Amino acid sequence: MSLNSLVDSRDMRFVLFEMLELEKLNRFESFKEFDRSMYEDTLDLAEKIAVDQFYSSNADGDKTGLNFNPKTHEVKVPESFRKGFNAYVEAGFHSLSLSQEEGGMGMPASITMAAAEYFNAGNTSLTMYCGAITGAIHIILPFASGEVKKMYLPKLISGEWGGTMCLTEPGAGSDLGALKSKAVKQKDGTYLITGQKTFISNGEHDLTPNIIHPVLARIEGDPEGTKGISIFLVPKFLINKDGSLGARNDVYCTGVEHKMGLKGNATSSLSFGDNGKCVGHLLGKEREGMKIMFVLMNAARIHTGVQAEAVSSAAYMHAVTYARNRIQGSHITQMLNPAAPKVAIIEHPDVKRMLLYMKSTIEGMRMLYLFLAYHEDIMHSSPNAEEVKESTGIVEILTPIVKAGISDAGWLVTSEAMQVYGGYGYCSEYPVEQYARDVKVFSVYEGTNAIQSLDLQMRKILMNPEMYNYSQLKKRMNDAIAGAKGVVDEKYITPVVRGLAKLEEVIEMMKKQLGEGKFMALVLNATPLQQAFFPLIVAWLHLWSLTITIPKMKKLVGDVKGEERQKIISENNEAAYYAGRVLSSQFFIGAEFPKYFGMIECIMNNEGAAIKSVSENFTGAPKE
Repeated sequence: MSLNSLVDSRDMRFVLFEMLELEKLNRFESFKEFDRSMYEDTLDLAEKIAVDQFYSSNADGDKTGLNFNPKTHEVKVPESFRKGFNAYVEAGFHSLSLSQEEGGMGMPASITMAAAEYFNAGNTSLTMYCGAITGAIHIILPFASGEVKKMYLPKLISGEWGGTMCLTEPGAGSDLGALKSKAVKQKDGTYLITGQKTFISNGEHDLTPNIIHPVLARIEGDPEGTKGISIFLVPKFLINKDGSLGARNDVYCTGVEHKMGLKGNATSSLSFGDNGKCVGHLLGKEREGMKIMFVLMNAARIHTGVQAEAVSSAAYMHAVTYARNRIQGSHITQMLNPAAPKVAIIEHPDVKRMLLYMKSTIEGMRMLYLFLAYHEDIMHSSPNAEEVKESTGIVEILTPIVKAGISDAGWLVTSEAMQVYGGYGYCSEYPVEQYARDVKVFSVYEGTNAIQSLDLQMRKILMNPEMYNYSQLKKRMNDAIAGAKGVVDEKYITPVVRGLAKLEEVIEMMKKQLGEGKFMALVLNATPLQQAFFPLIVAWLHLWSLTITIPKMKKLVGDVKGEERQKIISENNEAAYYAGRVLSSQFFIGAEFPKYFGMIECIMNNEGAAIKSVSENFTGAPKE
């Protein structure tokens, strides 16, 4: 299969250049040298590398997995990954968004994330090794001292060294304040690190000669809890003054997880300082660990949404290809005719419904993450303080929705893709069962979706001064509703208007609960609130897109119907695209979005059974 079967490149360009009008970023000094052709060339290159080098190794990575040697503490990745990793780095995708002054290309985040969709659709396990380099660069640049930058950045910017993010510890899970890793300051300004970290993506591998670990630890004598945490850079190999590799540092992989999916990525347990000789360099200032790590964490959460969208997109595109070629059953209009010819299953109504559900949801995911990325570009580039403030508000409120909403939806989309295949979808003969296994972790890692839901409800809405973040989002939703008048049929505008009004009711109820101190009831509805936000935002984005696609479709297709209309669509790719985009938007708003109102009713009911429940109510399960 070609990469066009994994990512809808035409839809990618629709969102970037027709909805977001990405070239308007050229008004900023950061992007004045770029034009659409340069953006297109970058995406074309990402597409080529992703299909030639990433997708070709995806199934192998799943079947071959990792080779961990407990004697040497080394991990070997599938050999097929190496060519793709090298191609990615040599093309400069690891430093795509880094400014040219810092050794990168200075591309917008919008293009960086769009390129990431291609790579993740091709092979997410491999893409994670690549992306970790970018993550390390982006926290070292703003927070490291000149000396530390000189030590680490050159080999990271060149793509020669890898990176990780070391937060989680055994038993602590998402409770970062419970970490036990310690740091003791030495006379030369370095620190000796001791502790254990677990679930560390890319923790050990042989793709790069050195791996740089940003590690959370508590300096000896600092207070308990998150306020006492600092962050350190711990290299796998120490670094000589001339930048060459020195002795092996005292950090070792003690094992890799045996996982449901992403089997080609080394999710590792790491041990620091078992021999008392693990050297680390302070990043930023003492006790600034959480602030610095969340720069990386927030970016990781956004990219988790991109990962989930990309994997579910690949599953959907495989399902479409299968449905077009799988011949089974006669057409529904000929079901009583035993002599009727058999047809491809894409002709069956329920298969069409499943495909439109997947298509409309994936297009919604893509619009959502690129809308956020576009505002990241404004946030980091605009000289206008008010514009920066508004875009920051948009990025902040959408981050937990991109992470949680897309990862939850991605799991459902891949499940539906398996359903299209019938029994074959459950078999490893076809790729969709791997996609289902791969996509599930995105709702779990980088902060579970329950944590994202609490962040959305409390920090981003209820406890945000004047609910500024939410007001910025609501303003853009109302702009789209106004723009749809006279262009889009009222039957697709009214549900979005009603949906926004119902959300307002829920938020007002929660504000009252907060004021009355009803925290248990409030927190109980955090996840349902986040889960309701996602379809409302997708419906709004589809409504916005209809204001663009309907006029363009009419210009190409006109008002003709029947065979004449089908003839135009079959002979004109652009007509086919716009007609299909209109249908998927109408499907989501008309057939999927109404479920939102039941979700809102569940929240408003404030059912308290979960609050009343205690451990003993869950009978039948062992207590130990």
